[in-house]
Amino acid sequence: MKIDGPFYADMGGAAKEAKRLAAMGYDGVYTLEGSWDPFLPLALASEHEPKLDIATGIAVAFPRNPSHIAYQAWDLQKFSQGKFMLGIGSQIKAHIEKRFGIPFSPPAARMREYILAVKAFFDCWQNGTRLDFQGKYYNHTLMTPMFNPGPNPFGVPPILLGALGPMMTEVAGEVADGLIIHPFNSRAFVENMTLPAVRKGLEKSGRSEQDFIIQVNAIIITGETEEEYLAAENSVKGLLGFYASTPAYRPPMEAVGLGDLQPTLNTLSKEGKWDELGSYIDDDFLDAFCIRGQPSEIAEKLKEQYGSYADRLAIYAPYAAADSMWTDIIKELHQK
Repeated sequence: MKIDGPFYADMGGAAKEAKRLAAMGYDGVYTLEGSWDPFLPLALASEHEPKLDIATGIAVAFPRNPSHIAYQAWDLQKFSQGKFMLGIGSQIKAHIEKRFGIPFSPPAARMREYILAVKAFFDCWQNGTRLDFQGKYYNHTLMTPMFNPGPNPFGVPPILLGALGPMMTEVAGEVADGLIIHPFNSRAFVENMTLPAVRKGLEKSGRSEQDFIIQVNAIIITGETEEEYLAAENSVKGLLGFYASTPAYRPPMEAVGLGDLQPTLNTLSKEGKWDELGSYIDDDFLDAFCIRGQPSEIAEKLKEQYGSYADRLAIYAPYAAADSMWTDIIKELHQK
């Protein structure tokens, strides 16, 4: 199991952050679609720490045309010498319509077509196949020599799909090369809904789990002192409250008997009471959605919960902590 770290850096800080994460022992880094572009900092990360795997985790797909994202992925795969993974996701309706300003359509059906369209570009460039993708949402039928980058000497970059609902998860198993399990996950939800949906998709495509990458995002609460632990816990409570306020994220809560809380948090979010969301997250909620404990306990708990199926483990810890603490945890994970 490879260990990936969150790459919170714009282009100005990318080189320094890549060196810091590599020194901590991470195998790879992933960017988020946040307040800066998720692709550009990865080029600098790869330049300054070429041993790191690099990935978008995730980039929002639909505002980007499949041709655009195909070229970006091709360039990063070539530049990183085969270490790039294209992680994409759909985003919720409000963001698609109000932040990105484009029409919303059934996300699972559109994403299935989107991935196949990107793969049509890859097949054209790598294997010389005529570009002839015609679907409901996307049509790509023209590729002249001027715009064809030609075969990638480091192979075709894998496409990982971030998914939560069963339909999107099944799409990942059917047409993507891997699944990014959302950090807002509970064990019961993953084992009873996520993994069966992946397997259903894999069966459709005639593939096995050995042909597929599963990356789990794990929210972790830990700290070397009681003060640090409580600060981490408070930070994560706010994060979980934010996730839980989104109607699309209710299924993982339902899986552990916490679904009735979701409408309350959604109402608070609509009232702009973001600071109050974390106060509704109790110990039962934390135990369901986090790995928490002393630093010496974290590696064993992560391995016990995710080790049977995760190919890559992405650590998600949105709070300040000593690099040395994470170095020890990562080292122990690699040894298990």
